[in-house]
Amino acid sequence: MLCATCSFDAAAWTDQDLQRTLEDFPGWWRQVAVGAPEDLLRPYGDVIDTLPRQVVDVDAVHRGWHAIAIAGRVKHAAGHGATTHSGRLEQVNASSGGVPKRPLPAGRISRAGLIGDRQETRKHHGRPWQSLCLWTAEQIDALAADGHPIGYGSAGENLTLRGLTWSEVTAGTRLRIGTALVEITAEAIPCRKNGRWFTDGRFSRLKADGRRYARVLEEGDVAPGDLVVVEPLSVPVQRPAAALASRT
Repeated sequence: MLCATCSFDAAAWTDQDLQRTLEDFPGWWRQVAVGAPEDLLRPYGDVIDTLPRQVVDVDAVHRGWHAIAIAGRVKHAAGHGATTHSGRLEQVNASSGGVPKRPLPAGRISRAGLIGDRQETRKHHGRPWQSLCLWTAEQIDALAADGHPIGYGSAGENLTLRGLTWSEVTAGTRLRIGTALVEITAEAIPCRKNGRWFTDGRFSRLKADGRRYARVLEEGDVAPGDLVVVEPLSVPVQRPAAALASRT
């Protein structure tokens, strides 16, 4: 059943996804906590610290997911998150596996991600918190201008965005893209398969203010030219104490 507070859906997780996410929670948590006073988010960090590791435990993943989701809203409510601003959707990208992803005239975003898109391997991809991959047209344009053979969708992003203050779009930030609502979960770790897009093969440069993963809060339709709103004011900020207590 879908959790009304944090949108966790146990049916969407495989045993492998559960185990690997428990292992990855500490790193994901550090990204959410960046920029917020330690005391503000300590209760949620304590939840992450007490979770088991290297086990298959759906309830433990739900507790961690719940704590991280709420902490992101607390951070924004306290003024330590992204400011509300907007850009636009430059391109929608999908593939039947691997990179590059090719442009689509439009797309439908489900809870699992962009319909019609898939990952070639799920070892490091495809978990519910990796439903979408986002990156900016400006960064791709700059790399191309430097002579690298890279284009929109080359590095595997599903949605290429333009006009955003990307440094603010960190874990816990929400974006309204077309009619869909997504929440940034973590930075995407560069993959060696992206080495082909760089004249020197140094794909590690994708790490510097690079791609972001997002989970889907509300399904919707997207198309190039759609408005992208960072931290839309129409999204209520949850006051989390009671909600967190319901999962701990």
